[in-house]
Amino acid sequence: MNILILTGKFGTGHLAASQSLRQQLSDSLPDSFVEIVDFSDYAMPALSGLLYKSFGLLVTHAGALFNLYYRLTSLGGPDAQPPFHELLLDRLTALLCEKKPNAVIATHPLCAQLVSLLKEETGLSLPLITCITDISSHPEWINRHTDCYMVPTTEIRDRLIARGVTPARIHVTGIPVRAEFRQPIPQRDPLADDLLLRHRKQPERRTRHLLVMGGGLGLLPLDLSFYADLDAIPDTQTTVITGRNEKLYEKLRGRFANIQVLGYTARVWEYMAQADLIVTKPGGITLFETIYSQVPVFTLKPSLQQERSNARWLTERGIGWMAKRRDCTLEIRLLLWDDGLLANARARMAHIREQLETRELCELLGSLAQTGEAVA
Repeated sequence: MNILILTGKFGTGHLAASQSLRQQLSDSLPDSFVEIVDFSDYAMPALSGLLYKSFGLLVTHAGALFNLYYRLTSLGGPDAQPPFHELLLDRLTALLCEKKPNAVIATHPLCAQLVSLLKEETGLSLPLITCITDISSHPEWINRHTDCYMVPTTEIRDRLIARGVTPARIHVTGIPVRAEFRQPIPQRDPLADDLLLRHRKQPERRTRHLLVMGGGLGLLPLDLSFYADLDAIPDTQTTVITGRNEKLYEKLRGRFANIQVLGYTARVWEYMAQADLIVTKPGGITLFETIYSQVPVFTLKPSLQQERSNARWLTERGIGWMAKRRDCTLEIRLLLWDDGLLANARARMAHIREQLETRELCELLGSLAQTGEAVA
């Protein structure tokens, strides 16, 4: 069985979801061959680097312009035709003829749009699975010839149904994360903890662990006073992951006694496993990594529209909090030492995690791939 995952590197989330899906499918369907293709790079090899760099500059320095585009396109309907779609369809046809997949998974809306449009024009019965990588029901994700939608939450399932998507095609899977995040969480014995506290005359004040992340691009506060205030939180060890933001890494490295500074790391799960609270920007992938790790989230004030939707959802579900002001270190400090609030958020995360259809999805993908028409 040959499964092709189409994605784009507009940010790190789409590719990260693709890599997690490949890992999950390779483990569950060992006889399958799962390949990831960056479609923008395949279709426009001479321009993709400039395209991705321009996108990075847009979301970093002109977020208001991006949000305007996002809001305007949200007013449209499904089955959108992307610019230069005729040229892109020619490149997609060449790719499918080369790879001969039994099924396609799209983790970027452009890829889903193009595969659906190709199916419309040619009558091809190649199964198309669309994996939505933000807590979003934006119409760019919705296409007539999508056979299955992987959606992050029950709320998005309901919104897709309201937009006319057949309920049987929608599966609440969460956003795919690496297997390391999906390991069972060790359960603490409340009785043992209670007995331990009773036998201590003065219970020890446990060191807290705070994890600060800014996604792959390292979009974190630049003001040193923010980190100085974190460094001053008593009995707290802080880890800051700056991602690919080398300027911030050099600015912070070795400056604060209680802050460990890391650049890009592929082993984020190890740091999440140690954390009591995570301070981050609310990207879709990061949010579901925290849910699987069951570590409550404090989000810095988001600037991009998708991240605002993500932040609104996590606060509504009671699994995290959003900064009320720019100078938010006091809010972080109070949360970090409020055991009741943290425990309640962890319990809600565990409930969300239990609702996700991980195993059922693999069976569904296998069934779709076996019944689909490989491209000749």
